[in-house]
Order: sequence, then C-alpha cells, then structure tokens
Amino acid sequence: MTRYAPTQSVPVYRAEDFPVTSGANLGDGISPMDELMLDDVYGMAPGARSWRLGLETMDNGAFRIAGDTELGQPGAELHLDCALSLMSPDGQTTDAIVLVELDETGHIADLYLLPLAPLVPKTDYTLVGMDRARARQKFAQVACVSFTRGTHITLGSGAQVRIEDLKVGDRVLTRDDGVREVRWIGQTTVRAVGDFAPIVIRAGTLNNENDLVVSPDHRLFVYQRRDEMGVGQPELLLKARHLVNGDTVFVQEGGFVDYFQLLFDRHHIIYAEGIAAETMLLDPRTRPALPQEMLEQVSPLLDQHGSGDSHGMDVAKALLDRPDVIDLLKRASTKR
Repeated sequence: MTRYAPTQSVPVYRAEDFPVTSGANLGDGISPMDELMLDDVYGMAPGARSWRLGLETMDNGAFRIAGDTELGQPGAELHLDCALSLMSPDGQTTDAIVLVELDETGHIADLYLLPLAPLVPKTDYTLVGMDRARARQKFAQVACVSFTRGTHITLGSGAQVRIEDLKVGDRVLTRDDGVREVRWIGQTTVRAVGDFAPIVIRAGTLNNENDLVVSPDHRLFVYQRRDEMGVGQPELLLKARHLVNGDTVFVQEGGFVDYFQLLFDRHHIIYAEGIAAETMLLDPRTRPALPQEMLEQVSPLLDQHGSGDSHGMDVAKALLDRPDVIDLLKRASTKR
C-alpha cells in the first residue's frame, strides 16, 4: 500500500481532555459512537490543549498516522468513527469528528476529537447529534484546498474572473496542460477561526498584484530559476500556512469565510491573483466532499488525478522556518 495524497496535519484533542461534565457518561471522555449518549454535556478539562496529528491517505482510502506528528503511533491505522454536533449555551453548533487509532491487532489504541471550529474552555457543549455516515464528508471538506470569495482566476483568454463568477465549463489557463475546462465548483462557508481561518498573502509578496487569500493547506507552486532554497529541485509546492510570518503572510481570523473548490479532469496548477496554485486533488480523502451525482460522473477520473506529486517537490515546514524565506522565494521566481 502506498501513500496517495499529500500528508496533512489536523488539530485534535485527546479523548480524555473533553469529558462528560453532566449526563449518563459522567466523567468519561469522548468515545466511539456506540458508547455516546445524546444530551450528555461535555467540557474542556483543565490544562487541555490541542495537538497536531499528522495523517496520510493510502491508495485504498485508509488513513494512517504520518511520521510527522505530535501524538499517536506513526504508521498506525486511523479510523473516522463519526461526526458530532455540539451545541454551546448561546445556541452555536460546532461540528467535530471522532478519530480512532487502532493497534496492530485492530483494537482501539487511542481516541481523538477533531473539532471543526475552536472549542472554548469553561464552556458547556451538549451533544445534540451524531452520524457515522457524515464523518467522511465532514473530513473531506477540511481536506479540500480552497480559494476564497473574490479571488481572481486567470482564464485561457487572459481575462481575470472572480472565482464566485466562474461556471462549470469555463476554460481556465493551467501551467501544466494549457487551457482546461472546469468540471465542478464547490462552496463551503465556515467560521474563520483557528485552523480553519484563511491565510492572506499580501499583494506583492510573491509578485502578486492583489492579496491572495486561501485555505491553510493550499499549496502554492514556485519555479526556482536559481536554487535559492538549496533543495536541489526547481519546482516546489509550499503550503500557505508554512509561509506565515505575521506581516506579509498572516492568518485572517474572525467572522465567516466562503471557500471555493475547483475541480478539473486532472490535478492542475492554475493562476490565482497571478500566483501559481493547485486545484482540488480528487483522491479517497476529498472525494466524499462531492455530491453523489457528481461522484458518479468523476469516479473514473480518480486515477488521472494521480498522487499529486507530479507538479513539484513538497517542501517541509522545517525548510521554510527562516526569516528570509519570503525574500528567497520571491527572488527564486523572478526572471533576471
């Protein structure tokens, strides 16, 4: 079995750090769906913190814990047990996913909670819904790379069109395969908080005319005319979250954000605000984000999308953790 998609990191809590404070399972932490009880009230344990769980998708659609992780056993199988709906006293609903780590014998080794919006300490959360079937769909929405409302996409004609005005069938300029038609456009609206807040790349930072705002794990493409990064490869893929410096690249928190996903017959590099950036990679991890009728149409395309590694080298965060990285990337991609 081989890795199918890029490694991903998600913020999780240990099951015991989110216990029942009132209800049938008083004192118990988050459990598999069969052991959960509706109307139980949960709360953050004192001193609880989120951890970065690295995971990778295998070619059979299974998940495993990646080597680059803060907790869990690298290589262990990870199961998406169920999706939860948690309601706070102000009526706000927070979705979350229960993740189960399995040991070599297939038994539960550990449990984690992946909240899809930040959990607030000293707040009661009532379990008002649980659904095993929606776990994959909810996780897929997290896994999809997305552009935000207002982003200008370059068409084959050279025209710049805001992403919310694009239509299925529009012909978009790709770096790798000329002009290609959009197959599907998805849209989700989430609270712009925590790990779901978008990343802003200020105008001019990477030779872009306007601000580019994308989802945190969206990978940008950089072609090095000179090996400024010292990685020995000219074509690089960089996650937006790894470029954050608090100045020219920063996290934009607050309110809600409209995310748009662009699907083509293949995984492409297109131009958004002039920056080369990836489109949605159709793989076992992201496929559940599509409506059923679209899934039936695009399932034969899964193999065409490939592993996602053909566009360049994925650059690890450690290589980007330097104060001059933006200047290096800007120089690397500028003609001289």
